[in-house]
Amino acid sequence: MADSAVEGSGEAALKSLDLATLSGVLRVCELELVLLDGNGPRAAIQSQVHDESLFCTITCGFQFRGRFMLPQDWCLLGFVHTTDETHSWCHGVTLGAGMALTVLPEGISEFAFSAGTRLSLMLTPMRRVQRKLTELSLRNSLPSGQALSLFQANGEDGTSRLAQRYAQLPMWLDTAGNGMPADAVESLLHDHVQALLGGDGQERPGSTRARRAHYLIAQRAENFMRQNLRRYIYMHEICDAAGVSERALRYAFEDLFGTSPNRYLSMLRLCAACRGLSMADANRKSVKAVALSCGLWDLSRFADNYRRIFGELPPDTLMRAPASISSPA
Repeated sequence: MADSAVEGSGEAALKSLDLATLSGVLRVCELELVLLDGNGPRAAIQSQVHDESLFCTITCGFQFRGRFMLPQDWCLLGFVHTTDETHSWCHGVTLGAGMALTVLPEGISEFAFSAGTRLSLMLTPMRRVQRKLTELSLRNSLPSGQALSLFQANGEDGTSRLAQRYAQLPMWLDTAGNGMPADAVESLLHDHVQALLGGDGQERPGSTRARRAHYLIAQRAENFMRQNLRRYIYMHEICDAAGVSERALRYAFEDLFGTSPNRYLSMLRLCAACRGLSMADANRKSVKAVALSCGLWDLSRFADNYRRIFGELPPDTLMRAPASISSPA
């Protein structure tokens, strides 16, 4: 980004980043992000590779919707330290502070987080998770066989062993590579899988019937938007694709994203253009070609909106090589 100044200090410092940087935070797969609140992508990120695994802590300064698909040989474990439950969810299931998540490499994972969310992640080889599951339960897959598992990791006093373990991660990463224990992967993996296997049904969040319906409506609508991004999209077409009235469509988008379908479509186009510009060869592709491929025909308006959200003009993104998140020295 043009402005990369860090605000604050330590763990809470937020830095202006580009979508290319944020989309590569997991390294083994790409995150596809859609900004939701009109704020540019600002975040504080610490990451380090240790013992074949990637440790990462993220504090988000913006509200966003994301999607990713893990490769078959990787698993993602995580813990939500803080978030606003109003617009934070995974596959339509509300995410709250103190919640742990386990994502297996099966299909696309969809999620949204509010501004101010802070979470810690560990990306580790799937074989290690399977080995730990076998060690603790004599099985090599999750009990229910689902690709995603969410459970409340905090105890009644908010200080469960797993919560304490994840709370240590930012401190480990903040010591310039010298604070990571040799057994960091094994100890975190052991506590996470043990808590996952030992949790009862009351600790596992569910989705209300209304939220589930809204998620399915928004999913159908968004799929239609993505498939027709190059052309003008009418509201009645989106409603037909989602199978609901305009009123029901608006309710679904307000519930899940805190914005209207039209506003969401506009941000979807802008973020798609940003990704396209970040990956394009400036010698072979123009800003105009990328903008038109995303349905952005008014180039002057596109430039103004792009600069307001991303802090630079589209040609600047096109001419700049994608940034990358470097591991602590």
